[in-house]
Order: sequence, then structure tokens, then C-alpha cells
Amino acid sequence: MKMREFQTYHPIVNATYFVLVIGCSCLFMHPLCLGISLISGFTYSVMLKGKKAIKTNLLYMLPMLIAMALINPAFNHQGITIIHYLPSGNPLTLESIAYGLAAATMIASVVCHFSCYNEVMTSDKFIYLFGKIIPAMSLILSLTLRFVPKFIAQLKVVTNAQRCMGCDVSCGSIRKRAKHGLNILSIMTTWSLENAIETADSMKARGYGIPGRTAFSIFTLDKRDKYALSWMFLLGIYTLVGKFMGEIDFRYFPSMRAAELSVFGTSIFVSYLLLCICPIIIEIWEVRKWKLLESKM
Repeated sequence: MKMREFQTYHPIVNATYFVLVIGCSCLFMHPLCLGISLISGFTYSVMLKGKKAIKTNLLYMLPMLIAMALINPAFNHQGITIIHYLPSGNPLTLESIAYGLAAATMIASVVCHFSCYNEVMTSDKFIYLFGKIIPAMSLILSLTLRFVPKFIAQLKVVTNAQRCMGCDVSCGSIRKRAKHGLNILSIMTTWSLENAIETADSMKARGYGIPGRTAFSIFTLDKRDKYALSWMFLLGIYTLVGKFMGEIDFRYFPSMRAAELSVFGTSIFVSYLLLCICPIIIEIWEVRKWKLLESKM
């Protein structure tokens, strides 16, 4: 079951969550923080996209974790815990392997959160947030993000049509395949130009660029959004204060060492966990509330 309740929240709430989570995922290198970020991002992507997200995420996460764990020690020889000496004479250290795994986990978690961002933050939300600040840039980015999936969908249509006619790139000799590929490229180029002209005419007909033109928006910041926004700000600020106070610091070189765990430090980890799983809590709460209503019918 795909869950989209968090997507119905105000764009400011969605954007605040992703800015805080992605920013903290890049900033925090403590293994526990990395694990929280990766698991929460992976879980929410599965809730948004269904079972196919499991396969998609594992296809890039596992190879990335393995590759960076192997590549980093080949170039980074810092650390005092020597496991073995490479043929070049450089030491293979436990700290360099651990740092490679940490860096790979950080990248994988950021990618997971960005995949969720692409599902939640639609083009109309992006334009709503940045339309008045950078109107031209926000429009270009929105059109670009919208054009890519449309181009891929149209390419599939054209490719299937050409395949039915026996003019696919997989049919015939190399020369014929190249000819068929150029034909598909020509069709897609023509379609792209026509689509651009139609978009420009539509924008002109709707008064784009006229001074004083207002913009319609369906988004309103209600009480539910204010509560969620306040909760995220509180958790985010509390977590960042703990980070800058050194409560969740972790050192990889020359030896691995974490900041001494305290009650305040534990509360920072809990705060970061709650921040990362905010959408998951919202989705589970709404499902539970819906089932409760159904049971009363």
C-alpha cells in the first residue's frame, strides 16, 4: 500500500523536512546517525513507492557500500589499526575501511531522501515556494523536471511504434540499426520542439510575463501544518544545538572515537530519530485513524 498523507501537507512543511533531514544527513557522520538516516529514508521510500523501491534501492546501495569500503582504503591509509599491508607497501587500516563505509552510507541515505523528495515535492509546490523569489529560475527548473519524465514516456511510445513497424534499433544490420536510431532521434527532436512551442503559446495565452499578474494557489497553511512545522523546527534546532556542542561527534582518524555518551547526547539521538521518521509517523497515524473510523461504521 502506497502512503501519500505527508504529501498533502503544505509545501513549506515538506520543504522544511527535506532541508533538515538531507542537511543533517550530510553533516552528521556518527554511525548511529548514519544508520538512522539510511533506515528512515529507505523505509519512507518503500512506503511511497511500494515494493519496487526495495529492489531499486538495494541495486545501488549494496554495490556502493561495497565499492567505497574497498576503494577508500586503497587511497586513504590513515589510521593506527593496521590490518594488512598492500602490495604497494601502504597499510590497510580499519579506520579507512570504516570511513569508507560511513561515507557510502551517507551518500546512500541522501539518495534515498532525494528519491522521497521527488515523490513529495511536485513542480507546483516548487513554483509556489520559489515563484516569487526566483520566478524565472523556478519556472525553468519546474519545466525541466517535468520534461524529463514526459520525454522518457514519449520515447517509449515512439520506440514501441517503430518496433511494430520493424524499424527498431534491435532489428537488422548495424547500418539499419543506426538508421532506425537516427529516425527515432529525429522524431523525438521534432516532438520536443513542438512541445516547447505549445508550452510557450500556452504560457503566452495565460498572460505569463504581464506586469501585475497574480498567481493562483491551492495551498493554505492550516493548523495541522503549523503543528507539524513547529515540531520539525523544534527537533531540528535541538538536534543541531547538540551537534555543535559536540554531543554526537565521531572521529575516524587517527583512531575511531565517539563523544562520551550522556543523557543530553542520548536525547539528541532520540530527537534526530523523531525528526527523520516524522513522515512515517504521520502515515502510520493516518492509517490507524482511518481503520478506527472504518471499525465504527
